[in-house]
Amino acid sequence: MARMVEGRGVHRVLVGKPEGKTSLGRPRHRWEDNIKMNLREVGGGGDWMELAQDRDRWRALVNTVKNFRVP
Repeated sequence: MARMVEGRGVHRVLVGKPEGKTSLGRPRHRWEDNIKMNLREVGGGGDWMELAQDRDRWRALVNTVKNFRVP
C-alpha cells in the first residue's frame, strides 16, 4: 500500500482544514450572465459570442448598452 506524502495535494485535502468562508445566499451573477441580461434589456438577441467576433458590431452594441437608460 502506498504511503501518503505530506506535500501531496490529496494528503492536504484529507487531513487539512479548509480556510475561508463560503458565501451565503444565492450564487452571484457570472460575467456571462450579466452580458445576456444587458442584451435582453436593449433588445439585442442571438448568440453574444458570435456577435463579439465582429468588432464593429460588438463595439456599437456595447456603446448602446452603456448609454441605455431604463425608463
